[in-house]
Amino acid sequence: MTQRTRLLDPAVGGAMSALSKVAKKGLGDPALAELVVIRASQLNHCAFCLDMHLAIARRYGVSEKQLDLLASWEEAEEVFDERERAALALTEAVTILTGGTSQASGSGGGFVPDEVYENAAKHFDEARLAHLIGLIVAINNWNRVMVGRRIPPGGYTP
Repeated sequence: MTQRTRLLDPAVGGAMSALSKVAKKGLGDPALAELVVIRASQLNHCAFCLDMHLAIARRYGVSEKQLDLLASWEEAEEVFDERERAALALTEAVTILTGGTSQASGSGGGFVPDEVYENAAKHFDEARLAHLIGLIVAINNWNRVMVGRRIPPGGYTP
């Protein structure tokens, strides 16, 4: 193990794990939670998290078609329902805060566009919306930790 892979303090990892668990539980839809974390991990190029969450998604019954088309969910309208699409749009908007436009919003980066947030709020009550945002924040944190540490895929076992 290199110094780079030892950078995560156990207390930090425990706090991040707790946030992830609370957010997933509060969202109340494990399959949707996996779609969200996979999409954020795609955007953040986190191979470790993709490997792990693709395996978990399959255990929760997410279809291979959804997994295959997740990177292009906006064009695959028949594969993702409105609720899933709202969650994925919010995932992209929260994940891509700077450096251009979010495909989901078509507007400038640096903030979550009102229309994306309001559409998500139509599909999730206040508590579930808060947990969805918490989940997006949690996976973005994990992606950055794992990419920053250069953790390769393949280390996850269910």
